[in-house]
Amino acid sequence: MQFDTTKLVRIFLGVLLVVFGLNGFFGFIPLPTHGGEAAAFLGALGATGYMFPLIKFVEVLSGLLLLTNRRVSLALAMVVPVLVNILAFHLFLSADGVMIPLLMTAATVYLIHTRRDTYTSMIS
Repeated sequence: MQFDTTKLVRIFLGVLLVVFGLNGFFGFIPLPTHGGEAAAFLGALGATGYMFPLIKFVEVLSGLLLLTNRRVSLALAMVVPVLVNILAFHLFLSADGVMIPLLMTAATVYLIHTRRDTYTSMIS
């Protein structure tokens, strides 16, 4: 049996996206409390009334597409802005818990690299 790194990374990222996305709707994983600028940022997103549901919907949809191996390039393109913001939040506002966003970003970059021909028309 041949080891398929791309499949493993795709499933890993898909599971994380679905779990954290659904957690945004159902709250089965307790979230840490944040203070200062991090709390202000999260409060502003929450105050819009639509931003958190939109972000979590994109996470769940992207994760499901990755898990089912359907429209993977679309799923990656949809989730990149979400992951950039999650990573930036942890790098600049709250360093706690930065490891998971780093792993998710690395997985996304790897998967995009494996499908780089798909994205050529977007950047040329």
